[in-house]
Order: sequence, then C-alpha cells, then structure tokens
Amino acid sequence: MHAGTVDVVTLRWPTEELRRRVLAEAGVPRLLVLDGEQPPPRELDDLEDWIRVPALEIDRRARVERLRRRLVGDEVEHPEPTIDEDGLVHVGSSWVSVPPVEARLAVALIERFGAVVSREELSVAAWPEGVAQRNALDVRILRLRRRLEDLGLAIRTVRSRGYLLEWVG
Repeated sequence: MHAGTVDVVTLRWPTEELRRRVLAEAGVPRLLVLDGEQPPPRELDDLEDWIRVPALEIDRRARVERLRRRLVGDEVEHPEPTIDEDGLVHVGSSWVSVPPVEARLAVALIERFGAVVSREELSVAAWPEGVAQRNALDVRILRLRRRLEDLGLAIRTVRSRGYLLEWVG
C-alpha cells in the first residue's frame, strides 16, 4: 500500500470526541483540529495527531503525511526523536548533548516534528525571559543543526515561515 492512498480523517476537538473514539477503534488515522487555547487530549494513539487553528496549510499537510506513514509502517525504521531533562537528544540508542538554549529549541522542534515552527515560537522557547539579539536564533539553529546531523536529523529552513525538523534524506 502506498502512503498516499490512506485517508486521514480531520476532526474538531473536543466537539467530535465520540466520532474520534469510533474511528480509533476502526484503526483510522485522525488529525484533531483545536480552536484557540483548547488543550489537546491527554492521550493520543500512534494514528492520531493534532494541530491548532489557524494553521498554515504546509503544517496541516505535514501532519497528515506523517499519520499516513505511520499507518503503512514507513516510520518504523526511524524511532521518534526525544529529549530528556539533561539536554540529551535521543534517537533509538544514539544521542547527542545540547546546551540549555539549544535544548529548549530542540524541545520545540521535536514536539512539532515534521511541521514548521515559526521563528517567533522558537525565540520564545529559547529565551522565555525575553527576546535575544537579532541573529541569536540563527546562530543557535546553526549549532543545533550541526549537532543533530549525527542522529540523522535535519533542521530545514522554510523561507518566511520558520524551521522544520525532519529525517535527513
């Protein structure tokens, strides 16, 4: 089965909770759409993801494609990247250490793996106490990009939008 032939159902959260449960039992991949400040569900299964509106179409498509890959097993070869409280980014049994500011950037990118994270969101994540100098984000992204390459991860620049974390290749 080709990943493009799998339908991902888009649902409003929490309005369509009953339909969500029925689709989950049937093994249908779901993308939950959250309005404004609505928190996402506490538990998601492997065939479920969420996005907050308003959202860019490129972000929505990235989430849908990721769900399709999960269903057909295309993501099995790549374990999910994670970051621990010590600033270690893990992919399977491999890891790299990242300093605190870059760790906060990594958290934001890993949480939205495969989707664009805006420069503004990354700046707030990296420097929650206030905005850093003009080029500080670019420098930190460059350093983080170099560190994550060893794990097979790439940080891509999405012009006029932000950055996206994905697998190399």
